[in-house]
Amino acid sequence: MRIPHKRQSGQVLIMVALSAVVLIASAGLAIDSALGYFVKAKLNAAVDSASLAAARGVTAGNSEAEQRASARQSAKEFFAINYPDKFLLSTPVLNPVGVVFDRGTVTIDVSATASLPVSLMGILGFKTLNVAASAQTIRKDLDMVLVMDTSGSLEPYAAAVRAAGKSFLNKFNSTVDRVGLLHFASGAQVDLPIKTSDRGFNRTLATNSINAYKFEGGTNYSEGMWNALDQLKGISQSNRSSLRVIVFFSDGSPSAFSSYFFPSMSGNCTTAGALAVYDDLPSSGFATDGLYRIDSTSTKLAPETYCARNLISKLPAWYNAHNVQAKADDVMLREFPIVTTTPRAVSNDMSTRKLQWTNMHRASRNLAEAMASKARLEKTYIFTLGMGAALKDKAGPDNEIGEDLLRCMANTSDAPTRCRKPAEPMGLYCYAATESDLSPCFTRLASAILRISK
Repeated sequence: MRIPHKRQSGQVLIMVALSAVVLIASAGLAIDSALGYFVKAKLNAAVDSASLAAARGVTAGNSEAEQRASARQSAKEFFAINYPDKFLLSTPVLNPVGVVFDRGTVTIDVSATASLPVSLMGILGFKTLNVAASAQTIRKDLDMVLVMDTSGSLEPYAAAVRAAGKSFLNKFNSTVDRVGLLHFASGAQVDLPIKTSDRGFNRTLATNSINAYKFEGGTNYSEGMWNALDQLKGISQSNRSSLRVIVFFSDGSPSAFSSYFFPSMSGNCTTAGALAVYDDLPSSGFATDGLYRIDSTSTKLAPETYCARNLISKLPAWYNAHNVQAKADDVMLREFPIVTTTPRAVSNDMSTRKLQWTNMHRASRNLAEAMASKARLEKTYIFTLGMGAALKDKAGPDNEIGEDLLRCMANTSDAPTRCRKPAEPMGLYCYAATESDLSPCFTRLASAILRISK
């Protein structure tokens, strides 16, 4: 039997109508899914940035309540910047930010939703498309020692150095992060001992100490580094934070180190002292500048002339400045060699001006590298900051560039090949050409520390 033509036309119209609905719905699904994908990507990025911002913001404030408020405000601000209202006609909602303190660790939880009106999918009864995103940032506990150079060459830049140091410390949490502070020149002084069990640090004491810095004396890297190591070593294994850092600032190459000097057993030669050497080899006279107290930045042992210039005829074999029993080589703690063939050859001979100048410069550099290596072997990151044109110049008996030593200490990827240790923690070196570059450099180091603490 033949189907009437009109009935066939009616069925075709129904099929076309149904197909159109399916096609429109499919097109709507494709369009709205694409819009949802873009919204989801934008929301994820905004939540991630808000989480990281909160981890940075949690450093502000003198109590957990103030720090929570600062973290939440930072999260809110960064979320708003990274996800503008009405993005693709969507409406974002930032949920309450979770900030949980657990000893030295802070856990930040950020989540948000966004709803956007659907387009062609409305034909199927859908009104909105809802997307969600979340992020968690765990800010690790931190043990850090800041080592500041206060040698005489920095006196013209005293205000900038003080401001940069204080600004750097303000980027860390005074109730959670353990921070120690010390400064060095010919010797070294601990301004703020790092806490060995409790968390946090005294920001007011640190600020007052930096304000009181006097810029005088030589450049004894190893005394600064030894004290930084000693501060971190004072924290027991069970109490140590998961991230350990030394931040080291200087404007020049080392030209001094400390020890008990031999063979004299009379006068001040029975006291450990810091022996400094001139930057340039003098044409006459003794090449060293006398013995300084190791617990003061620029105070000579009295009478320094009897010991340093007349009686010291050789260098000790090992660094022993803080070993109270070290009156002869056979009772020294043998950790950091002075007389050595590597990385720079140093003999104990101090009989001529050239030998004095050469051995002192090389030993000063060797000790700084050895102490930095010791820190890294103990899983401590070292970040270094150098300022001024002198660090770009060749100096010393081997015509070394000063900033190469700072790169070696930090174990940066661009450090000289001889000192690079890929298996050890890799830090960061930042060069400040002028005093105006100091604060940006300190900020860069702080950002890198906070980044690896997450």
